[in-house]
Amino acid sequence: MTEKKHASLAIPPRDSDEGHQLPPRHREWKRAKIAAVIVLVVLALGAARTVVVDWLQDKAVAAISEQNTKQYVSVVSPKQTDGGGKIVLPGTLRGYVESPIYARATGYLLHWYVDIGTRVKAGQLLADLDTPEIDQELAQALAQRDQASSSLGLAKSSLTRWQQLRQRDAVSQQELDERQSTYTQDLANLAAADANVQRLRQLESFKRIVAPFAGVVTQRNIDVGDLIDAGSGTSRALFALAQTDPLRVYVEVPQAYAQGVTLGQQISVMQAELPGQVFHGTISHVSGAIDVTTRSLEVEITLPNADGKLRPGAYVQVALPGTVHGHMLVSGNALLFRAEGPRMAVVDDQGVVHLHPVVIARDLGQMLEIESGIDLQDKIIINPSDSIADGDHVVVVPTPSAKAAS
Repeated sequence: MTEKKHASLAIPPRDSDEGHQLPPRHREWKRAKIAAVIVLVVLALGAARTVVVDWLQDKAVAAISEQNTKQYVSVVSPKQTDGGGKIVLPGTLRGYVESPIYARATGYLLHWYVDIGTRVKAGQLLADLDTPEIDQELAQALAQRDQASSSLGLAKSSLTRWQQLRQRDAVSQQELDERQSTYTQDLANLAAADANVQRLRQLESFKRIVAPFAGVVTQRNIDVGDLIDAGSGTSRALFALAQTDPLRVYVEVPQAYAQGVTLGQQISVMQAELPGQVFHGTISHVSGAIDVTTRSLEVEITLPNADGKLRPGAYVQVALPGTVHGHMLVSGNALLFRAEGPRMAVVDDQGVVHLHPVVIARDLGQMLEIESGIDLQDKIIINPSDSIADGDHVVVVPTPSAKAAS
């Protein structure tokens, strides 16, 4: 190598006379120390970075865990309803008089004269029955009555003769008493025979099935040749008859509105199949007690139906005058069903949940009328979770309307 290249590589020149010459030892130690310091700094920086990253991750996990433990809820405030207006309740139309008609005598149907939809008058013939057994029993009863009458005539003439013989002391008093007893017994036998004849004649009159009142035939369950059994136990009804003018309307009024129901009150009745038509009736009967099961009061309304537009059995809507104080209106999805009864979750200013027992005045479907248990200023949780409990801490999330207002 040349001297010039040796100088560029920082290698001391070699003297041919002195041999090979090494670099100074203190310079090598200095270089080693610098390299060790650099390595230690790098390791320290790596360890510090690892510690910082772990601390930041732990902090983030704690924040996420705290975030997940919070319950975010939306709240609404109840609205006040006015106490006036009308309440609409479901009702059922019934005939003023409704009766199934059964046979009183057993026999075969000879003929029927009315069909469903026929309007009949009281006492009108509906059907005829053939009752051969009853006819034979009546003939037998008449013959027995004739026998009893004949025996009574003989006993009476015998008693008369023995009374005359007794006056002449031709017979004893004992024999006269026997004739008197025979006459009395035959007299009773004749009365029994007469009663049996009357019973069978009355039973035979039931061969004619007649309408007990004026109305319309709503069912006919028989045909010619059918065997008709007497009574209403296991036998079917021959006809069903209903008086359609006036009609009765039965309504179950909730307890909250029961105090405003009075006799003679005018009521409006509507039927969905007759839009735009309103029928007016009058409260004629009011049950004297609240039903324990439904907590409602049964009300009967008399409804004129001269034109026959309304039919028994139809579903109608009855409008009752609203006479109660205004209630609070709350969304139906705010209600909690618990074993203790219906509850609503109310949030206070500190975000603590309080479960309030409520009394429902009326179920309007998506909305509920609450009679008591909450106030207008309460913040009520909507769509509360089933696990929410009294004393839980929640975070109230503003509704979109509230955000827009703010």
